[in-house]
Amino acid sequence: MTSCTLIPLARPTFDVSAAQKFFDSARDLLSDIGATVNGPTSLVMTPEDTASAEANLKSDEKLYILFNASFADASAAVSLLSKVSGDVLLWSVREFGEIGDRLLLNSMCGSNLAAHALRVNGKRITHLHGNPDEAHVRDALSSALSGKMPDVGQPQKISGQLADLENVKAALSKLNGLTIGAIGDAPAGFTPCTYDEEALKKSFGLSVINKSIPEIFADIAAVPLDQESAEYQDACQAQPSLKDVPEREARVNASTRVALDNWIRANDLSAIAMRCWPDFAVDLGACPCGAMGRTATSGTPAACERDVYGAVTMLLLEALGSGTNYLVDTVDLEEDENIIRIWHCGSAATTLAVDPDNATQFIHCNRKLGVAGNFPLKTGPVVLVRLDTDIDPANQSKLRLVMTSGESLSAPNRFQGNTATVRTSAPARQLINGLIHNGFPHHTVVAWEDIRAEVRRMAEYLAIPLTEW
Repeated sequence: MTSCTLIPLARPTFDVSAAQKFFDSARDLLSDIGATVNGPTSLVMTPEDTASAEANLKSDEKLYILFNASFADASAAVSLLSKVSGDVLLWSVREFGEIGDRLLLNSMCGSNLAAHALRVNGKRITHLHGNPDEAHVRDALSSALSGKMPDVGQPQKISGQLADLENVKAALSKLNGLTIGAIGDAPAGFTPCTYDEEALKKSFGLSVINKSIPEIFADIAAVPLDQESAEYQDACQAQPSLKDVPEREARVNASTRVALDNWIRANDLSAIAMRCWPDFAVDLGACPCGAMGRTATSGTPAACERDVYGAVTMLLLEALGSGTNYLVDTVDLEEDENIIRIWHCGSAATTLAVDPDNATQFIHCNRKLGVAGNFPLKTGPVVLVRLDTDIDPANQSKLRLVMTSGESLSAPNRFQGNTATVRTSAPARQLINGLIHNGFPHHTVVAWEDIRAEVRRMAEYLAIPLTEW
């Protein structure tokens, strides 16, 4: 009988009951195929769970399966898998629930995040997406157990037209000397949210200034009552749905928006990247998504999770002609329809809504605290781009880019927050597997203007490797 180690990751802020059922089904499937299943017998959700799993981890396994029963940061994945010598298969499952419900698992994004961290730590991985009762999942696992990792397929790399070099140079010159404000540290286990300021300075002339979470909290507390009230009234007028959010949380949101704006203006910041959780929810009892959305609506790109490269990508695309854009996770796949869903929890500019006049605000889908946007993103052709660290020592820029395209379709807001349903130009399953297999970040930036020719020329001019699917 063939053995494998199955490691089930989850996070308590998601649907733990559903995650447990998926994990039980995964173990049953592997046993039914004929495998001896080693590894934790319960969901790994805490540092203590990780330590226990690591202490009992088999060191000579030929196959390790990291099963994202729900989203989890990459800390456990790195602790458990960065040093093993066997093959690593990342397995994510499909979303479920009613249209307009919260994102119950966010499993795919968890695999995406783990893949980036494992790549940084020198591991090559393979990705499998689907539920335990799907035939292709059974076939892929059977193949992996027999010693042959499944052929997940990669979309064909493409090249296209290049924009005029002088125009791109002129666009890039606008970035030279600009400053990005970074608030807080990168969340634990979020390797895409680290950054190399020297590389940003060398390629784009960008600088980063930092503010700690205690400092921004002090700024929020110091906002005068009249300024808070003015912003609260303005926000309520622009977003009437704020009446459905507890007033205390909406007023904290207003103070956060004023504090951010004051910092932006005092330091002439061109974009911000903010550690938006868990500190705001735990220590202030409110979420900053709505304030970040107001900041973005006023013209300053705002990236969540202290994702500096995400903020830089937003700035780059704006300089190249994208207009207002948004930082998103890829969270769902319907390969039969060639569809992916991109989403984040509610910090989109209201100008990006299908119906900006009715872009509703609500409570955060996970934290159950206000304020976060809750509306579908607008339709039309889209481009998805991301700047990332490159671990290839031969790459002098120390950066890489990934880009793909598709069309945002008319569809209900599938998940609470901000969602777009995108029919991809590349085969959707191969696209997802390509992104994860190659360890690209879980965040990309979606733009509604076709700036692919400009991105290609920029990458060529700056000698930044570009993968385009």
